[in-house]
Amino acid sequence: QVQLRESGGGLVQAGDSLRLSCTTSGLTFRRRTMGWFRQTPGKEREFVAAIIWDFGSSYYAEAVKGRFTISRLAARNMVYLQMDSLKPEDTAVYYCAASAGIITTTQSPDNYSAWGQGTQVTVSS
Repeated sequence: QVQLRESGGGLVQAGDSLRLSCTTSGLTFRRRTMGWFRQTPGKEREFVAAIIWDFGSSYYAEAVKGRFTISRLAARNMVYLQMDSLKPEDTAVYYCAASAGIITTTQSPDNYSAWGQGTQVTVSS
């Protein structure tokens, strides 16, 4: 059974940094894309970043490009999201997700088959 669990969220001030972690179990990473999404009340889940496991190539939403960094640590089956220069508009519940296989559109949540329960990130101004 595939399980994902996010951690590392919290309350910070604008300009601060946070690192989110995604712990995985029951998952083989070959040919998968790992993604981070976020969601605020009343809005659809929004793509943040993705990494293609086999190659390490990464993709980012324009809103976070240059501030967030997605990475993976194969030895620990972990995925991270380093968030720097946080802004109040980054406030959301952040979710880790895994695709079922090779996908061509990393930004669509429909292409991910496994999700964590989410971790709250709140950025005060």
